[in-house]
Amino acid sequence: MNKILASLIAGLFAAGAFAQAAAPATPATPAAPAKVEAKAEAKAEKKAEVKKAKAAKKAEKAAEKKEDAKK
Repeated sequence: MNKILASLIAGLFAAGAFAQAAAPATPATPAAPAKVEAKAEAKAEKKAEVKKAKAAKKAEKAAEKKEDAKK
């Protein structure tokens, strides 16, 4: 009787440990592509800002040249 009771208790512990360890780790993989997309978007936005800044500087220089030509 003691051996049967001991094996039932051991079986319950084993089932509990198996149920806890069975959690899937797959949700971590879909997060990676979103991060890459966010990086690409941020990079594109930064490029656009730099391009706008260069265009603004170029326009300022052109305006200065026009003013100097008028003088």
